[in-house]
Amino acid sequence: MKFYDCSTAPSPRRVRIFIAEKNIKIETVELNLMKGEHMTSDYRSKNPNLEVPLLELEDGTTIPQVNAICRYLEDIHPDNPLHGRDPVEGALVEAANTKIQLDGFMAAAEAFRNFTPGLKDRAMPGPHNYAQIPELAKRGLLRLDNFLADLESHFESNEYMVSNYFSVADISALVCIDFAKWVKKPIPEDYKNLHRWYGTVSARPSCKV
Repeated sequence: MKFYDCSTAPSPRRVRIFIAEKNIKIETVELNLMKGEHMTSDYRSKNPNLEVPLLELEDGTTIPQVNAICRYLEDIHPDNPLHGRDPVEGALVEAANTKIQLDGFMAAAEAFRNFTPGLKDRAMPGPHNYAQIPELAKRGLLRLDNFLADLESHFESNEYMVSNYFSVADISALVCIDFAKWVKKPIPEDYKNLHRWYGTVSARPSCKV
């Protein structure tokens, strides 16, 4: 297998942490997004969406998207399950992970891509160009405020995103919080519950990648 990565981007980092938690060895191909290495015709033939991460299997099959890659790796390496240890827990992990994607990552991306000068006419990832909308950047920042507040409330009575079980949802939440710093939205100082969780999770060896 080959894992197409970009060490500076948040989405591939979610998969890198997942791989590290699973202790899987996968060949990595680093793409420099700033140099447009994801826009080449060769990469387009592997991933028409021109996004990272991407997992290429030995038979040439390519799997895009963070959640799809992690789900595949979970299925072929079931030890140390990160998508739930039983059907109920699996469903709760899926729900938490989806909520983080919708309320956290999409909000951070909305703020970042509609504000950053270097992304003019690239307000959305993928093969098509879209103009920036400043109002969406403002909305993204407001959504991040609510996202962090919701997490603070959640961790008042939960050790992890799903009860006392470290899962892929915790990986997603950690990377999302670090992504939010790109638009100057750190964890508020008085969010003691969120700081406790963040300190615990970020200290894991896998999360250093």
